Amino acid sequence: MKGSLWLAWRQQRLLVGVGAAVLVAAAAIAAYYRSGMLDALHSGLFDHCDPGPLSCTQGDTGPLLLLDVEPLQYLGTLNLVLPVLIGVFWGAPLLGRDRELGTHRMVLAQGVSRGQWFASRFALAAAATTAVSGVLAGVFAWWWRPAADRSYGLFWYENAALSGSGPRVVAAALFGLAAGTLLGLLARRVLSAMGLALLVTGATTLLLEWAHRTRLLVPPHRYVSAGGVPKEPMGDKWSTGHYGLITASGRRDDVLSCPYPSGAELEACMARHGYVARFYEANPVGDYWAFQWTDTAVLGGLAVLLTVATVLVLRRRV
Repeated sequence: MKGSLWLAWRQQRLLVGVGAAVLVAAAAIAAYYRSGMLDALHSGLFDHCDPGPLSCTQGDTGPLLLLDVEPLQYLGTLNLVLPVLIGVFWGAPLLGRDRELGTHRMVLAQGVSRGQWFASRFALAAAATTAVSGVLAGVFAWWWRPAADRSYGLFWYENAALSGSGPRVVAAALFGLAAGTLLGLLARRVLSAMGLALLVTGATTLLLEWAHRTRLLVPPHRYVSAGGVPKEPMGDKWSTGHYGLITASGRRDDVLSCPYPSGAELEACMARHGYVARFYEANPVGDYWAFQWTDTAVLGGLAVLLTVATVLVLRRRV
């Protein structure tokens, strides 16, 4: 096993080096911009800003107060597309390059079993993928924490935070590696495998983003209030944009049936139409972890299934 591990290291050391360089660069950039973010917060400029989604201005008519979170969003976007990058540039050539060149036959002729050939390469790639994705997710969380869920920062439900942080990033990266590895084994050419990996991992990423927006996997909560009192503040909840009114029988109608703010006009309109309460639907901040663990289970499960499929294919095609 030492010989096959050594060969796996020789073949992947450039990619491992690139991953290490990305981590160093991300950590340095995060340290620099996070320091600037803390300086801005400690300046007192944001002390009068209330938490939540309401924008904060400098004075009554001054400009909006915003932290410089654009570099943080770039890191979140990198974490979001990480499974695509790993699947295309690491997974697809992992076994596919040897198969395309025929060098796997020489390796197997040296007394290395198919299982050893696969395990040495995939184990090293999986360990490096876990380390890179885990550290990038950790750097994002550390950088994001001072600006989390504030109008001048970054809310938990924005793409960069929801899909670019937490254990989901690690599971997604391992899924990308597993998908690329299987496609590299099935395709006749590495370039074809890379194109297929781009298609599969990209489509899966977009599908999960769509599932987030439609609340397909994590349903929203319904918040109900009477018409005569102010409704519960939205705060850091992620609204579905679905507001409405409820009749005594439980029927829910669109809020435009009585388009008035809280007060006498709204109460009178609700009484005329038989409405007894109003509602809105949203996901509270605690659902960040519901989204995270749901995605982790889906992507981690896919990674396991694809890895098992790769082992089964190895028995027949190599």
